[in-house]
Amino acid sequence: MTTLFKVQNGQLVRAERRALSQERMIEDWVAADPSLLGLDALIVGRQVATEHGKFIDLLALDRSGGLVIIELKKDRTPRDIVAQILDYATWVRTLTTPAVYELAERHLGTRLAATFQERFGERIPEQLNGTHSMLIVASELDPASRRIVEYLSEEHGVAINTAFFNMFGADGSEWLTTDFLLDQAAVEERSERKVRAPWSGFYFVNAGLGDHRSWKDMRRYGYVQAGGGRVYSSKLDQLHEGDKIFAYHSGAGYIGYGVVTAEKVLASEFETANGPLFEQPLDGPAIKSRSSDPDLAEYVVGVDWKRAFDVDEARRFQGIFANPLVVCRLRDPATVDFLVQEFGVQAEG
Repeated sequence: MTTLFKVQNGQLVRAERRALSQERMIEDWVAADPSLLGLDALIVGRQVATEHGKFIDLLALDRSGGLVIIELKKDRTPRDIVAQILDYATWVRTLTTPAVYELAERHLGTRLAATFQERFGERIPEQLNGTHSMLIVASELDPASRRIVEYLSEEHGVAINTAFFNMFGADGSEWLTTDFLLDQAAVEERSERKVRAPWSGFYFVNAGLGDHRSWKDMRRYGYVQAGGGRVYSSKLDQLHEGDKIFAYHSGAGYIGYGVVTAEKVLASEFETANGPLFEQPLDGPAIKSRSSDPDLAEYVVGVDWKRAFDVDEARRFQGIFANPLVVCRLRDPATVDFLVQEFGVQAEG
């Protein structure tokens, strides 16, 4: 149960939970900004007509090319909404890549490839709708429906979850909070097992070397970074202390293997062994240039680099896994086997 307090004159004022009288406005809010639900996705359809004579509230496309069915409970009973979203999924799974393009471009009024590039900063995948997921949006869900969602996800690996909107009020102000029934990352992982190779336990990290990012500095001071927008820097949130990562530089290959020592912070707040990063001699001082704007600033994750190569010595082979994503789980068996050998990971205690 979420509890919300307002700090007023040094005292805590408990906010009262209120009925979500504006439930019908949620569709507008989510359509304008799907990140309200924690989704890194592009809305490609609204009130999408299915072949079964029903209408999907919102349809989104994620960075990997997968479709996300978003359905609001509105006036339907909880059990009805669970059955409804499953019915929608039976239709969505039949959509081909050309069908997704047609649907999306009709909604967007522009070319999907260009909009995808602008939204995610990378080229659209060749295949769309390789996977799909379902998200129910509600202010509450009855116990039976909760059990059904948990059963489908945890026992059968169905990519289904529920996002809750809660309204709170105090002293004439109102706040809206969101939460998930199930851990979304775990839901996605269980679903991916059916269509992807098992996770190797290693993370792929795109070093993104350039004006604002120096590999020499990353190696010397023990970190990896991302920035230039929340859509990029937020991906570092996936990395936690103890995680094992392989760093990749686009067009060159893999350049480092290390273990995460500290979670994401602003680069301006990162502490090296010798003090604040920004007080050290830097090969790439441009890392400081956007530090006044937290949305565009560079963020770093601490890393103990176990082995690293210069860019001109990067390790690669024809067909090695590469991805424009900042962070993702490394699954390709051939790539993992190659990197473990090249970076001597097996030699570690």
